[in-house]
Amino acid sequence: MKIWHSSYTEIIALENLFQAWEEFIKGKRNKADVGIFERSLEDNIFSLCQKLKDQTYQHGSYQEFYVHDPKLRHIHKACVQDRVVHHLVSKTLEEIFDPTFYAHSYSCRKGKGTHKAIESFVKLARKASNNNTSKLFVLKCDIKKFFASVDHAVLTSLLVKKIHDKDFIWLLNGIIESYKTETNPVGMPIGNLT
Repeated sequence: MKIWHSSYTEIIALENLFQAWEEFIKGKRNKADVGIFERSLEDNIFSLCQKLKDQTYQHGSYQEFYVHDPKLRHIHKACVQDRVVHHLVSKTLEEIFDPTFYAHSYSCRKGKGTHKAIESFVKLARKASNNNTSKLFVLKCDIKKFFASVDHAVLTSLLVKKIHDKDFIWLLNGIIESYKTETNPVGMPIGNLT
């Protein structure tokens, strides 16, 4: 197993925070909470950088709402500062884990997506069906309430196996535990980029 070795100090560098902001802001400039954060952008990013360096950063609470996608989903939205941190963390997590993913996994991956999945499916289906001369069967499945059932301790133990930077693990653990309540000690929020 490949172990990832990078520095927490590199991850939280000011230029990376500004890059995380640029990724986060795409398509969100007209949102009120984003506009408020952006009015004092430099102060907010410098302050966030310092909190991350000092390890005084604490993930905030979530705003809850429902969307139909097409089924009803309970979404939890973090504040702007936390979502910038999510972008910062996700970039690093992608570098670590994306190379380990199955090649035909298309959801939420750069350079993949629905169109690529369909193109790949058509090629594979033609090959497997001898150019559409044989029947094929397709299995479509989903893990019911997967995100709601993620055990925080198990998730953290899996991250620790790949990431040996205790400071980065501290930050990841803060994000993971931000969704924990006395009545619900498990689960990950639908709505976090991470």
